[in-house]
Amino acid sequence: MLITHKLPVSYIVNKIKYELLLTLLITIFIYHITHAYRDILPTISFTIPAFIGTAISILLSFKLNQSYDRWWEARKIWGSIVNDSRTLVIQLQTLLQKPNRNLVHKIGFRQIAWCYSLGQSLRGLDPTENLETYLDQGEISELKKHNNKPLKLLQMHAQDLQKLKESSSLELFSQIHINNTIVKLTDAMGKAERIKTTVFPITYRILLHLIIYLFVIILSISLTNFSLFFEISLLLSIASVFFLLDKTALHLQDPFSNRSTDVSVTAIARTIEINIKQLLEEHDIPKPAIAEKYFLM
Repeated sequence: MLITHKLPVSYIVNKIKYELLLTLLITIFIYHITHAYRDILPTISFTIPAFIGTAISILLSFKLNQSYDRWWEARKIWGSIVNDSRTLVIQLQTLLQKPNRNLVHKIGFRQIAWCYSLGQSLRGLDPTENLETYLDQGEISELKKHNNKPLKLLQMHAQDLQKLKESSSLELFSQIHINNTIVKLTDAMGKAERIKTTVFPITYRILLHLIIYLFVIILSISLTNFSLFFEISLLLSIASVFFLLDKTALHLQDPFSNRSTDVSVTAIARTIEINIKQLLEEHDIPKPAIAEKYFLM
């Protein structure tokens, strides 16, 4: 997730360098064509590129709005995961008839593992990476048999609850409450997976780029009486704004893509780890995640 620090110019330029290069080539080509065939080509009013620019602005506004909705929904999902992870541990500590510190500790650490595993899975990375710290060897071996690692971890939660119920350590009413929390976690995972697997229509972006290049061509023809330097500067400035907005929307529409614009799921998982370990009165409490330059993962 990008933070409020000043973004380096290199980051901004790298996002649109190929689009700007193509815009530069188009501008130079159109400039020479318009001057070589000045007497043949018709004069184009600035009204036409102004109209196209307005249309591009509306399309970009719509795309940005839809993309931010996806990003913000993902952030709200992880906000609910924070709340439900805390609730799960507190419920185990308060609703068990026969306090079982070891089992509460085991489920609490497994919940930490679930948060990290889900974040890795959504980003297309190894969902079992570094889970040895939170799971025993038997759980790790069982986990490797399943494709959806986070789902298996939630099933382990449910199986432990059933054992507590069978040993009379947990009343039915309490089991239902804790099970509802697990259901909420499962629901949050499904919502995050839906955002990850639902592809934003690529044709929208292709058409938008074509319209932007059309705008560049028509505006370049309209600027026949201006110098090449002025024309290049003006067109690159305007095109860079359009392409940056488009690139921003592209990144926001996939908040689990392992980019700097991601929802900071690793940092959120670290916060959950800190909270749960403090609830369990552990001593090796990690520090909150620190931003890497201008973004927080």
